[in-house]
Amino acid sequence: MISAPDRAKAVELIDEARTAGARLKPACDELNISIRTYQRWTKEGAIKEDQRPLIRRTPQNKFTDEERRKVVEVINSREYADLPPCKIVPALADQGEYIGSESTIYRIKKEEKMDAHRGRSNEPIKREAPTHIATAPNQVWTWDITWLNSYIKGSFFKLYLILDMFSRFIVGYEVWETEKAEYADQLIRKAVLSQGIAGTPLVLHSDNGSPMKAASFQATLEKLGIISSYSRPRVSNDNPYSEALFKTLKYMPRFPQNGFSSIEEAREWVRKFVHWYNYIHLHSGLKFITPYQRHSGLDEQIMNKRFETYEKARSLHPERWSKNIRDWKLPSYVSLTPIKEDEYNKLTQLGVLKSSYI
Repeated sequence: MISAPDRAKAVELIDEARTAGARLKPACDELNISIRTYQRWTKEGAIKEDQRPLIRRTPQNKFTDEERRKVVEVINSREYADLPPCKIVPALADQGEYIGSESTIYRIKKEEKMDAHRGRSNEPIKREAPTHIATAPNQVWTWDITWLNSYIKGSFFKLYLILDMFSRFIVGYEVWETEKAEYADQLIRKAVLSQGIAGTPLVLHSDNGSPMKAASFQATLEKLGIISSYSRPRVSNDNPYSEALFKTLKYMPRFPQNGFSSIEEAREWVRKFVHWYNYIHLHSGLKFITPYQRHSGLDEQIMNKRFETYEKARSLHPERWSKNIRDWKLPSYVSLTPIKEDEYNKLTQLGVLKSSYI
């Protein structure tokens, strides 16, 4: 409960901020209060005392100590010790007895620290989402395999594709009829050679498919000095850049919905798509420049030119600009999973980020 002097100080700070030009909502957010709270505190020009009672009344439906002991006694009895509340409640009802709802029994178990994992199965493990940060090209790659329809129902071609996370540039791709670690070995070797980064630090992120975790592929990565990274089991969101690229590919207006007649046709279509995506496609995630321009370092020059163009347009007609010009600044880093700017800065200051990625 906030005292009257503290409320008065908060209102004073908000009023000072608004006098200086700040809006009400951001000013309230800084003090972790809502606009409605501010309005209630300043209603009728005076800060009112808090009308809420100092002591909360005991809810009328609260269990008594005796009822609580009864619940603990029943769920610990020999008959019900191995049963969850969802089975205890109906079993008691069949005997004409009711000690409480399932949610009440669960809450009492939690408060009594009795809600532990039961049985011989392993307790669920909470896995943290993998996080990698890239501040330049060829630091973090993501890759995956998607299926391309053929004319024959139930038959598919497999597209292997490697994407640079920072620039969204496709650094390698192949189309095959099957999924094999052998094809993945060839693809990663070609990609490393094409980028000229053999021996430099690199993270390769993928899902948990069999070609990704094959022993021969792992040996290849180790020889190339590449660090492997994997998504959490059954979590597709941990590889968002590859998944987004596959959606772009399959939602192309000219994507053959009826399938490809041969693997040669599939390879030719993918070749044209990769050329369009890398060199022509204005990527919305890159402020509408191509992945090649970002990958080759032309992005800064392009953005500076756009900034100058907008500044010139505003100087000619300032009456048409109520606010600042469009922000053409590209992000300085790209993360595999969302990470806030202040968290990134903290990691940088602590020296956690090494070789521009974690």
